[in-house]
Amino acid sequence: MSRTFIYARVSTADQNTDNQILEIEAAGFAVDKRRIVCESISGSVAATERPQFARLLDRLEPGDILIVTKLDRLGRNAMDVRATVEQLAADAIRVHCLALGGVDLTSAAGKMTMSVLNAVAEFERDLLIERTQAGLARARAEGKTLGRPPALTKVQQAEAMQRLARGESVAKVARDYGTTRQSIMRVRERLSQSSAADS
Repeated sequence: MSRTFIYARVSTADQNTDNQILEIEAAGFAVDKRRIVCESISGSVAATERPQFARLLDRLEPGDILIVTKLDRLGRNAMDVRATVEQLAADAIRVHCLALGGVDLTSAAGKMTMSVLNAVAEFERDLLIERTQAGLARARAEGKTLGRPPALTKVQQAEAMQRLARGESVAKVARDYGTTRQSIMRVRERLSQSSAADS
């Protein structure tokens, strides 16, 4: 026999989930209080990283129904919502969203809604890629160094090279500078390439 669960979320501790629960009950869903999962956590946190939602996923079984008032209760953006609904649908859990007329997102009508959501998710992903690439291009144009800062300063890099030239091991030099062997080997490789280019 299928069970019905409610997932209600608010972003801050000074808000409460009462209105969401009342809205679901007013729509005709009678849910056992033990199956109402409430959470106070920012919507920017992915659904699977939310402690209460993660526990809810462990409780849900095939045939169960999960009700939310709005799609944004299920994820931080269209991509996250889509992934969450697909995960639930794969486990044969039906998802009803009141803001979409109570449609079951795993039904035929719900799948059509999800296809629109997929298009939005793809659009969001493309925008994110464009913004990231534009930001990187701007940073390069401004002469900013991208990536992690080097493990060693220029002076330390020169000292490390001198020590290696004197025959000290990569492991010992790395230990003395509190860095990894790979960092010292990268410095050696970079400096040898620049010397080869200069000659």
